[in-house]
Amino acid sequence: MTRPTIMTALLFSLLIGLVPTGCGPAPETPKTSTEERITVVATTGMIADMVRSIGGDSVAVTTLVGEGVDPHLYQPTRDDVATLLDSDLIFYNGLFLEGRMGDVLDQAGKDRPVVAVAEVIDTTQLIHPEEEEHVDPHVWLSPDRWASCGEAVRATLAGHAPEQAETFQSNFEAWTARTGELTELGVRSIGSIPPDARVLVTSHDAFNYFGQAFDIEVVAVQGISTESEAGLADIEALVDLIVERKVPAVFVESSVPRRSIEALVEGAAARGHDVVIGGELYSDSMGPAGTPEGTWEGMVRHDIVTVTKALGGTVTVTEPVQEDQPS
Repeated sequence: MTRPTIMTALLFSLLIGLVPTGCGPAPETPKTSTEERITVVATTGMIADMVRSIGGDSVAVTTLVGEGVDPHLYQPTRDDVATLLDSDLIFYNGLFLEGRMGDVLDQAGKDRPVVAVAEVIDTTQLIHPEEEEHVDPHVWLSPDRWASCGEAVRATLAGHAPEQAETFQSNFEAWTARTGELTELGVRSIGSIPPDARVLVTSHDAFNYFGQAFDIEVVAVQGISTESEAGLADIEALVDLIVERKVPAVFVESSVPRRSIEALVEGAAARGHDVVIGGELYSDSMGPAGTPEGTWEGMVRHDIVTVTKALGGTVTVTEPVQEDQPS
């Protein structure tokens, strides 16, 4: 198991002075005295959940960006740097999602694999919205695209521990089967929404891949990064759309302030159209640990069900997929 060289440690000691202090993440799956696991750091909960699904008992995973925290704005702390230094493998989304972590990830990559899981997707399958500098990084909201990201995790784990390659392959195949079932649920449920109401209005432009996967139009107040600010003209333009198309519900997001969505509701009401907040969606982070929404599958399922019900569709009743214990 590799560990950082003295030179890298010195480089990071300089870097530590440039990042804020904080409590930092605690390992979520600690090593045991009887079993040496692959220590993995994942930037987001969605990536961490995928690594656990594929790595099973062979991995101990720590997540940097916690529940309800916006990865677009996250600044790594001193403790984050120490956690990265103590890892065997690092997985991050890429596509500029973790824009403020770039220098730290570059330094960490001098002594261990640092893998951008979303950057394995064929560029023809990525969305580049007009007037945006970068491609849309929110690929985890399309189960099919996220499944292709899992291949990068499987291959990296197998390269690090080739004696367990068959186990990682088996876990990967079971996980991708569940992503297919999630796609089927979304297509059936969101497809039941009346066509005139099939418009998803959210806080920021995180749901384009969701929209492509499940055939629903997506409009948002802010751009793909929450660093952009919504102006009065943006709000007024969306109010026009909501009123003209009689949109029944709009949605807040768990990691984005709700004030812009509340402004849409107030603006529509002032023009005689009642639109409700249809619920809270998970976009850039998962739900609380220990809840169904605290997994990637659970958060996407929650979003499908919430959007379908609020916009007048019928959810196809299915039991949540029970995840087999990875071998």
